Amino acid sequence: MKVSDFDYELPPERIADTPAEPRDSARLLVHNLARGTTEHTHVRELPNFLAAGDLLVVNDTRVRAARLVGARASGGAVEMLLVEREDSGVWRALVKPAARLKPGEHVALEGGALVARMLVRGSDGDGHGEWRVEILSGAAGAGGVRASDIELERHGRMPLPPYIRRPRGDDPRRELDRASYQTLFARELGAVAAPTAGLHFTPELVARLAARGVERASVTLHVGEGTFRSVEVDDTDEHPMHSERYDLPASTADAITAARARGSRVVAVGTTSARTLESTASGAGRVTAGSGSTRLFIVPPYRFRVVDVLLTNFHLPRSTLLMLVSAFAGRERTLELYREAIARGYRFYSYGDALLLVGAPRQSPGSSS
Repeated sequence: MKVSDFDYELPPERIADTPAEPRDSARLLVHNLARGTTEHTHVRELPNFLAAGDLLVVNDTRVRAARLVGARASGGAVEMLLVEREDSGVWRALVKPAARLKPGEHVALEGGALVARMLVRGSDGDGHGEWRVEILSGAAGAGGVRASDIELERHGRMPLPPYIRRPRGDDPRRELDRASYQTLFARELGAVAAPTAGLHFTPELVARLAARGVERASVTLHVGEGTFRSVEVDDTDEHPMHSERYDLPASTADAITAARARGSRVVAVGTTSARTLESTASGAGRVTAGSGSTRLFIVPPYRFRVVDVLLTNFHLPRSTLLMLVSAFAGRERTLELYREAIARGYRFYSYGDALLLVGAPRQSPGSSS
């Protein structure tokens, strides 16, 4: 398909730069795919749209404080995003300005609390300024003790998407973002972006879902830098989908099998959970436990093998996330729902409101159609 098929106009004032408080007070647009009906409510009412036995699958990745700002010895500003730590302990990082830095150069970060030793400039194929760097403890000087995860988490900043503006210096929202850009389910450190559908959950909402009889299981998909990048080709077939690491525990595979056996639905909380489930599924919809990396690019037409209900945020135009949602609900219907949300004043993107796409009830294996 053409990437332009997934475009829409969003007024800038509809972009949320802070989350709803409490989190489950965010608005929720509910669309029933089988009946073609739409309701407007709030996330706290989610239990009303699910049934006892439904299985909620959440992504338990934890976002690293992976954004670091600093300056060269000459005084020039530097910003980097730590994308992934390689087996050697060296970080793969996206750096601005990439071209001016030199191998062997040391860059003071976060007021000297950390030091980056620039090793070699890489090539990620699309000009985003990739480097291999060592991150050293500022307390040890440039001599070279690598910074611990504790130091990185203490001094780093949350890697907010570029459409959420924050100043380089001190800002009270910086500390608030440490909590608000992390889901209630966050356990496994490794993402550079939050699985944003999970941001809407509160302990109270989780308790009400459990009281409703809705079950819960987890997967891990460490959201990568590709979530920040626009699709830069005209044809979706030409897009090189980024790779992301995942883990699907045996307990989650068993929970999905049990849900299928009793005719219950699998509810994916976010595109990341959906992508993990679909990446590990057979043609018959059976998921396989295990770990690996996925480059699965879900774009219409696509037949979902595992996911029956999708809870998701409202995504950027021309993004792979919007394409996945369009594959689930249909492109024209998805864009129509987006237009309705814009007209009704919904808030968009990571800190914005939510969309629930409800599939038809599943038939248990022994039921007649």
